[in-house]
Amino acid sequence: MKRRLVLLVLAGLGCRQDMHDQPKLKPYARSEFFADARGARPLLAGTVARGQLREDALLFTGKQDGKLAQELPFPLTLEVLQRGQERFTIYCTPCHGQTGRGDGIVVRRGYRKPTSFHDARLRGEPVGYYFDVMTSGFGAMPDYASQIRVRDRWAIAAYVKTLQLSQYADAKQLGIAIPAPLASPEAHK
Repeated sequence: MKRRLVLLVLAGLGCRQDMHDQPKLKPYARSEFFADARGARPLLAGTVARGQLREDALLFTGKQDGKLAQELPFPLTLEVLQRGQERFTIYCTPCHGQTGRGDGIVVRRGYRKPTSFHDARLRGEPVGYYFDVMTSGFGAMPDYASQIRVRDRWAIAAYVKTLQLSQYADAKQLGIAIPAPLASPEAHK
């Protein structure tokens, strides 16, 4: 019994509240340490959260000198186009379809049809336009800034321009020999 009492007293001495009652600053709690009595301090001018520095305006806005970008902010490579195709397939084909004609599966199920990327007006838009629409949304299209990373939005924009080129490129500009039309069977009579 005496031994249990000694163990109980020793256990009680080990359970002190020093750690629980330590002096600390709780967020938004009153503090006498600062003259304004606020525990939470205002941010200093120019403070930027980690990972949020947006020094390259072209990369993050799709605009240069207030105008939509005519070119990508980084070199266009096969890898960029492949990434753009992959991201396009994931995020864009449900509405725009595989070829960008606005015939995606959700459109066939009643969702509002988007304008075809092959429309004359959209073919004339610069690559920065597509980046801006993905970033900010347009009409019934929501923005995708929170779902698609910045570089991936640029890759998709490049892929959209590639889709347009694939449908409207002049074969002579591509250096492809165009075969002469076949004579109709009636011409040999």
